[in-house]
Amino acid sequence: MRILSLAGRRLAASIPTLLLILIGVFLLLQLAPGDTVDAMMAQMGGGDAATARELRRFYGLDLSVPMQLTNYLWRLVRLDLGFSAIYGKPVATVILERLPPTLLLMTSALSFAFFFGLVFGVIAARGVNRWPDTLISTVGLIFYATPSFWFGLMAIVVFSIYLQWLPAGGFEDIGAVSTGLWRVLDVASHLVLPSLTLGLIFLAIYLRIMRASMLEVLNLDFVRTARAKGLDETRIITRHVLRNALLPMVTLIGLQAGTMLGGSVVVETVFSLPGLGRLAYESVVQRDLNTLLGIVFVSALLVILVNFITDLLYARLDPRISAES
Repeated sequence: MRILSLAGRRLAASIPTLLLILIGVFLLLQLAPGDTVDAMMAQMGGGDAATARELRRFYGLDLSVPMQLTNYLWRLVRLDLGFSAIYGKPVATVILERLPPTLLLMTSALSFAFFFGLVFGVIAARGVNRWPDTLISTVGLIFYATPSFWFGLMAIVVFSIYLQWLPAGGFEDIGAVSTGLWRVLDVASHLVLPSLTLGLIFLAIYLRIMRASMLEVLNLDFVRTARAKGLDETRIITRHVLRNALLPMVTLIGLQAGTMLGGSVVVETVFSLPGLGRLAYESVVQRDLNTLLGIVFVSALLVILVNFITDLLYARLDPRISAES
């Protein structure tokens, strides 16, 4: 009951944040040159002023900015994300078509970064100031300092062009009709390189955080007491140290959910993945306001959901957290 109360308060506090994000993005997009009608006219090869005025009236772009914002928020209350003039279908349909690749990419990249960051962080902390610690810390620093797009391009050159082990891009092989397990394996093979590219930078962050957290917990009184009782070192690490050292890692997942969504824009562009990141880039270029706002709305919901789950995990790992605090 305590955890449910805490979760309810977190969700209620997220609503104003989501509203401010949408209003801020809407107003910022109004400052950009051109609009959806300009992009449509460019795709059609031009048109007269009367046609442009009629299209702006049809899509409500002839109204003042406050009226456009009011209309959009009212549609959002009714869960209507609007209509995409560029893609010729409802924004919700466009986003649902692009959402699975992004969710799979984020989940696989986050799982890879979290698991190996935890393992390498523990190894570095156990061998502090010795060669395992130096090697892991140096490699982590290299991963953190290298841009993700460079990792992606080099991975394509090595594993796709030179070795020909993995596909260079796309979400699945469009030339082969596969179902069931074969399709799962096909999609997984296409996600290996993007997941590694997106996850390496976060792996470097997680291993550094885990190393520092482990070193801090290893020097606490209850660990010294467990050693004084003669407990095995492996049992001390797994039963006593890890649970406390994981708290900063869990917090970091919630904080970096939005950063990972932003990083997926670059990764999806490099590997030609039909996800939300690439859709956002296309929407900006084509001035598709409704689609871009819909992506921001869905992305904000995803970040809020990840932080909600993070709060529940944190409360589960640390009994000291209560709804009253």
